[in-house]
Amino acid sequence: MPLGERGGWERSESRYCGVETDFSDDVTYLLNFNISTGGFDYVLAPLMNPSYRPSLVEGNGVDTQVLPVSGSDLVLSPSQWSSHVVGKISSWIDLDSEDEVLRMDSETTLKQEIAWATHLSLQACLLPTPKGKSCANYARCVNQILQGLTTLQLWLRVPLVKSDGDSMDDTSEGPKDSWKLWNSFRLLCEHDSKLSVALDVLSTLPSETSLGRWMGESVRAAIVSTDSFLTNARGYPCLSKRHQKLIAGFFDHAAQVVISGKSVHNLQKSHDSNTEGTEKHPLRTYLDYVAYLFQKMEPLPEQERIELGYRDFLQAPLQPLMDNLEAQTYETFERDSVKYIQYQRAVEKALVDRVPDEKASELTTVLMVVGAGRGPLVRASLQAAEETGRKLKVYAVEKNPNAVVTLHNLVKMEGWQDIVTIISCDMRFWNATEQADILVSELLGSFGDNELSPECLDGAQRFLKPDGISIPSSYTSFIQPVTASKLYNDVKAHKDLAHFETAYVVKLHSVAKLAPSQDVFTFTHPNFSTKSNNQRYKKLQFNLPSDSGSALVHGFAGYFDSVLYKDVHLGIEPTTATPNMFSWFPIFFPLRKPVELHPDTPLEVHFWRCCGSSKVWYEWSVSSPTPSPMHNTNGRSYWVGL
Repeated sequence: MPLGERGGWERSESRYCGVETDFSDDVTYLLNFNISTGGFDYVLAPLMNPSYRPSLVEGNGVDTQVLPVSGSDLVLSPSQWSSHVVGKISSWIDLDSEDEVLRMDSETTLKQEIAWATHLSLQACLLPTPKGKSCANYARCVNQILQGLTTLQLWLRVPLVKSDGDSMDDTSEGPKDSWKLWNSFRLLCEHDSKLSVALDVLSTLPSETSLGRWMGESVRAAIVSTDSFLTNARGYPCLSKRHQKLIAGFFDHAAQVVISGKSVHNLQKSHDSNTEGTEKHPLRTYLDYVAYLFQKMEPLPEQERIELGYRDFLQAPLQPLMDNLEAQTYETFERDSVKYIQYQRAVEKALVDRVPDEKASELTTVLMVVGAGRGPLVRASLQAAEETGRKLKVYAVEKNPNAVVTLHNLVKMEGWQDIVTIISCDMRFWNATEQADILVSELLGSFGDNELSPECLDGAQRFLKPDGISIPSSYTSFIQPVTASKLYNDVKAHKDLAHFETAYVVKLHSVAKLAPSQDVFTFTHPNFSTKSNNQRYKKLQFNLPSDSGSALVHGFAGYFDSVLYKDVHLGIEPTTATPNMFSWFPIFFPLRKPVELHPDTPLEVHFWRCCGSSKVWYEWSVSSPTPSPMHNTNGRSYWVGL
């Protein structure tokens, strides 16, 4: 029974829990005992008798032998094989062994078991942990297998270890940092989009920063050993606080839990509901505890549930200067009440600064909303005037003729005809009849300047009084390096250069943020001295925390923070993000070739904002520790319309 059904709440695929079993040639009993009796959702079971070695078959008739598999495909229906069995490839195989017989046996067995799993229509197979210092031949064989797979997923078993004092040239036996083992294996697999990792969760865990790296990797399962469980006051199994936090993180990233090992808790009187003589599953109490952890997770907030479909989904940024937005897009952004509350607060402060209380009934402030859309900023500005008792004259400037229709209807419906004048024109080309005290705009993109706010406001500030106020008054873009295996593979799947030279708007979820974000470009308005659309360049240097271990940089997450006016901020930069605002998702700048980064080596990044006669584009590259190609969005039709 899925974990979520026990509590009436679901969290994607992580609600399924499996159990690792030994080899059995009675698959029907195996499923009945572990699923019907035990309550698990599927078994992680060997497909082949562990004593099988191709070289020991009498006559070595590998091509004609009957393989010692776990049972005929007829003992279960295709849907049962698919939904209730994850195949476990023989753990003895060692494709990089110096023993040629063992190496050849391993390669033959691996291919036979994968072929059998494909025949059974299994959804996934667990590959054993690589042995020894090298995994080149193992990765070569797996890469060859991956090319022929359509639906079968492969999970590489990796122990979750990272010892202190880990060094690049360590020669001791066993992995010091299992992430390096995983990284070297998947980098050797060109067709790694069907390759995921299954982490063995042991009794001792690495540091928090080291664990954080895995949230950006394609972790499909957490195999939790019964040895990792503690014992509570009632004698039942439980996990440490750190283990609980880790499992909750895996639940939130669609990874499933698999219980492994023998019961180490003697609970003879548990499960009173089982009648006498009925066989009870020795690991049921472990499953119940995992279900408890799943059920006690906080439900997703309403907005997060709405945005579930956008998680890690690549989208092209809006280009409102070049394209006219549709009604549905306007409606989505207009629902973001938090954003407009911040704008209203900023306008209120600006009005109070422009007009003292004693002149509130005499002076009329001229306010221009440039890029008025369907009127939410007009409404926020008029509400600010009402709250402060100031008189206002509003010009609503909008280039989209369809939105202008809505504006006219809004003004008529609200009775604003004597206050609001609608201008159907591009703000850059409008000749204002009077100058404004306050200029309000909503032109910011996920990266701050990527929707051409600097260029638009440079063109519009000519009708702002010399002492006028711009809302926003400034905005800054930020980037930070991220591990984002899913995003990288989604870009890579297009198999062309253009998609690696595209910046995407993404609701980031399965990513690991490797270092704090740093500021890139800042624009201030009004800016009467110089043009904003001069080329800009920034060199940045990032360092991993010393205890994090190595990580793979797939690209950069971009954000913005803006000062609307004085102390009123608006933005999505993680440390200063406006709570409960959803108008902007971060932006993602991918790298054509991921960069492996180590704690003792800085990551040196270069960013350019380039301007031509009719477009703006970005360029980015890495110069250290490994130089990357220059990425260039020019010619890809991004942010065109100047």
